[in-house]
Amino acid sequence: MTVIRFELAETERFGARLGLWPQWFPSSALAYLAHTDLGVSIRALSRLSQCHPSTISRQISRWERLRDESLIDEALSRLSLKPLAIAAHDKKKEPALIHVMPPETSCLPDDQTFAAEARRILRRLSEPGAVLALASDMEKGVVVRETEAGTTTRTAVVERALAQALAVKDWIVCAAEGRITRYRITAAGRAALGELLAKAENHAQGFAEGQVRFDSRAAKGGARRAMVGETPLMILSRRREKDGELFLAAAQVSAGERLREDFELAQMVRGASYDWEALLEQESQPARRKTAPLSAEAAADRVAAALLELGPGLGHIVLRCCCELEGLETAERGLGWSARSGKIVLRIALERLGRYYVSLGERNKMIG
Repeated sequence: MTVIRFELAETERFGARLGLWPQWFPSSALAYLAHTDLGVSIRALSRLSQCHPSTISRQISRWERLRDESLIDEALSRLSLKPLAIAAHDKKKEPALIHVMPPETSCLPDDQTFAAEARRILRRLSEPGAVLALASDMEKGVVVRETEAGTTTRTAVVERALAQALAVKDWIVCAAEGRITRYRITAAGRAALGELLAKAENHAQGFAEGQVRFDSRAAKGGARRAMVGETPLMILSRRREKDGELFLAAAQVSAGERLREDFELAQMVRGASYDWEALLEQESQPARRKTAPLSAEAAADRVAAALLELGPGLGHIVLRCCCELEGLETAERGLGWSARSGKIVLRIALERLGRYYVSLGERNKMIG
């Protein structure tokens, strides 16, 4: 039987004594659970965390108020602590050691999964007009965004457990309640996204798996950071022709978003670095791997297949603008193209990419 130990006699900070609890889980929330579920006194928690009792008291009061928000209440209810044993016989003294039965580990994503998924979802929520829509009776929610044409497009699918974790971290906040509750990214969420993107860059160097080679462009220190906010595809989707028609059709925008989704899922493998541009120069299709459809490896294979379907040129501009989120001018300079040629080539590439995804039938659906 696995237990979590709260050793009140030790001087280490409370947040460092989480045992099986992932590091992303707020230590103040765990203190709240220990107080409400186990009856650990504020004075004992104060000694353990090396904080003043008034600080612990304010933290507990804050989490009690936060439980009015349904996602946070769901998360804390699922994580209820259950005492296994208390090693203290003298009732006049605080317990010296408490063994705590942890909740189901499936309730809490591990640190690596949380960082990768939070980065993916927060990037989508940082886009203008994006919200996370979550129904009370559904295990998954969706990130949706209004398009220039007045329609809504789904850009990501979110597991309910991850949405609860984002709410606990104060990275999303309820914007509208009802049968379907909508959440928006907070200022803390935007700041966290910047940190997550920076950490991802620090781990970007390494060797790829299977069919792709070491990403020499990243290794040379080339700027690869994707901007946060409006993407080149979103900006271009608002442009109109002289007759008032949108420059990009909804199906073309959807195809670019579909490729970007797989691209982001492919980055969830720690240390993976794919040299997609080198892949475009290959003359033959790489060997297909046996992978689970929802795995990061399968997403990487789908990106490779789509880029090879487009080939050099079309594949390069889609990769840079839709996946790596380079601006059109930057992409044109990087590819050695003449000014203002990129948007025309991108439109042609998206049209072809859209036809490719349609040819896949059911496999065309966004995974999320």
